[in-house]
Amino acid sequence: MTATDVAAARDRALLGGDPARWPGKLPVRDRLAILFDPGTFVEDGLLAAAESGLPADGVVTGIGRVEGRPVAVIAHDFTVKAGSWGALTCEKQIRILERADRDLLPVVYLVDSAGGRLTDQMGFFPGRRGASAIFNLQIKLSGRVPQLCCLHGPSAAGGAYMPAFCDWVGMVNGNASMYLASPRVAEKVTGERTTLEEMGGAMMHATVSGCGDEVFDSDWEAVAAARLLLSYLPDDFRSPPRRHEPVPPERPEWDGLVPADPNVGYDVRDVVDGVVDGGTFFEIKARWAQEMVVGLARLDGRVIGIVANQPSVRSGAIFVDSADKAARFISLCDAFNIPLVFLQDVPGFMVGVEVERQGIIRHGAKMIAAMASAEVPKYSVVLRKAYAAGYYAMCAPGFEPRATIAVPTATIGPMAADASVNAVYANKIAAIADEEERAAFVAARTAEQQADINLLRMGSDLVVDAVVEPDALRDELAARLVDADRWTRTPGRRHHLVSPV
Repeated sequence: MTATDVAAARDRALLGGDPARWPGKLPVRDRLAILFDPGTFVEDGLLAAAESGLPADGVVTGIGRVEGRPVAVIAHDFTVKAGSWGALTCEKQIRILERADRDLLPVVYLVDSAGGRLTDQMGFFPGRRGASAIFNLQIKLSGRVPQLCCLHGPSAAGGAYMPAFCDWVGMVNGNASMYLASPRVAEKVTGERTTLEEMGGAMMHATVSGCGDEVFDSDWEAVAAARLLLSYLPDDFRSPPRRHEPVPPERPEWDGLVPADPNVGYDVRDVVDGVVDGGTFFEIKARWAQEMVVGLARLDGRVIGIVANQPSVRSGAIFVDSADKAARFISLCDAFNIPLVFLQDVPGFMVGVEVERQGIIRHGAKMIAAMASAEVPKYSVVLRKAYAAGYYAMCAPGFEPRATIAVPTATIGPMAADASVNAVYANKIAAIADEEERAAFVAARTAEQQADINLLRMGSDLVVDAVVEPDALRDELAARLVDADRWTRTPGRRHHLVSPV
């Protein structure tokens, strides 16, 4: 073996496999070029499986820089055995994750893999350095460093858990899929006939299962989004996110965006645009459980997490999926030292036979537990209605927000005044035969209830810490965030709670 032979093997590995296997896809090294700052990627294990004729054994690993920050990468090469995992494929992935764990490096996964290589099942499946070790390391890294996944093609069988253990998953429409068994296997086992897109496609996971965070039309858009998302996240759990130069909001004036009538819908994203730095709202899971809006943004240059009820979708009530969506996002922000701003306009948790059977109490408890456990600075803003246990879940005063702030349209109570009257006086109302007398009685009792939850009363009793005009909300929050700059975690706290499943 000569130096020329080694150089030739290296060149072959850089070329990858058959380019005909890339219809509509970017080659793996082009994806890396989009992800990393030019000339910063340092690769490991390029010659893996060179003697077997498998370029880099189907996976590219190494470290590059994103806006100057070191970031580890695992990038599958679908042109080599469909990106499947053999013994060396697993070993390379394990080694880079071990380094990320040791050096606290964010990890980006560019996933495009048919799963385990069945011709090398003893290599990838059962042992200490097999696929299970990859997942073990991902879980060890969770909450310590950001882990982002761009899903460019299949993520099959056990390999589907690689995206599942990440903090964010961007999927390429028409190419990306995530499934534990192919449609052919599913038909054999269950008798179901389905398509890959229906069972595990990008749009299904982004709208139904919630396993996907966003859908993109091309490979480069997904990678660019991951690169952008990294700018909101710190290097690791010990660090705060980087500050940026402040930018004026897209809506410097948003008075009137929130209708006084609690039954009239509006898009809470318009309110977000009036509060945060212009163009900085990075929404997460926008297509799933749309009655809840969550995402990262900057406010006066500081990164914040936003949890907002969406009155234009199902009145902003909290359902099973939206509780899970909020709980996961809150946990992400708490892990990476990102203050949370809750924008409340919530009629409560959804009620009824169907949601009770789905476990709304259990899922709601999960959201409340995540919110209560979050140590980062929390701020609760009541935009309009804040009723029932939904008020609690959106960080009521008992859960120790730094401040509860209300705008003049805010109302806080166990339920709406008219609903409360019907609940308390149902028998009395039914017993009044005269229609005018009945209406007068209801109106009087409703006025009493409204007086009890009057905003001035809430301020007088210290339920709310400040009442501000809508146009002043951004400055109010910005000033309070500055006051929290010296926040640190309480030492000696328990590792984590036993979360409701």
